[in-house]
Amino acid sequence: MAQLLVNGLIAGGIYALIAIGYTMVYGVLHFINFAHGEIVTAGAFFFYSLHVLWGWNPVFSFFLSVLLCGGLGCLIERGAYRPLRYASRISSLVTAIGVSVILQNGLGAIFGFDPKSISGSGEAVVYSIRNAFITRPQVAVLASAGGLLAGLFVFLKWTYIGTLIRATGDDLSAAVSTGIPVDRTVSVTFFVGSLLAGTAGILVGTLQDIQPTMGLPFGIKAFTAAVVGGIGSVPGAVIGGLFIGMAENLGAWIFPTGYKDAFAFLVLILFMLFRPRGILGKSALHNG
Repeated sequence: MAQLLVNGLIAGGIYALIAIGYTMVYGVLHFINFAHGEIVTAGAFFFYSLHVLWGWNPVFSFFLSVLLCGGLGCLIERGAYRPLRYASRISSLVTAIGVSVILQNGLGAIFGFDPKSISGSGEAVVYSIRNAFITRPQVAVLASAGGLLAGLFVFLKWTYIGTLIRATGDDLSAAVSTGIPVDRTVSVTFFVGSLLAGTAGILVGTLQDIQPTMGLPFGIKAFTAAVVGGIGSVPGAVIGGLFIGMAENLGAWIFPTGYKDAFAFLVLILFMLFRPRGILGKSALHNG
């Protein structure tokens, strides 16, 4: 049980980082960015290229990779989504799916679809906490996820740009009429969400092999986490991520591990049936 709780906390932290991107974009534009999972993949492969292939310093490679992911998110928003901002919802949805397919196959064409490793081959350092074991990369995942989530809440609550994001999420039309630079605010929203997703991709790469299709399952689970927590609510995305991470790992205690991935979808179906607004029940972007 202790080991499953630790594993659930680690998975939940990663899902929360990715889910925040979904919920921030939805909170501002009421639009689901289904290419968000591929940003996770891009983060892992940016780091793989810089650190493993080119031999750059890991810390520098990490920060440059997440910044590149933020830039990629802005580029996608500017080139694919902004021209369709006032088009029908189905147009934006189809475009998001198309961007996802392009990114996935583009990474496959460049790097191939065989699994790659960015974690190194050194002997793993393992810590024991009661009856649970945790490795140094897992500790780094927990610390990074916790620090980034705390930093995000401070950013949204206490900074001028964070206030603009929350105001735009509350009412896009009112934000336009009051002179808020909506285009710039939306770009910052995509940048922050993509930066967190890219970080999650690198953290995932420290725990397992990476490949161009890895973003799809993480994206789906993170989207489920956003819905469970209350899509449009940043705290809800965090709660939903932890909920999904715990549910799938504790479920493996009762059922065979082969059914682990099904728990996210089971939870999604149950919430859609009995609480479609999610745990916090927000319909706009809030940070508290």
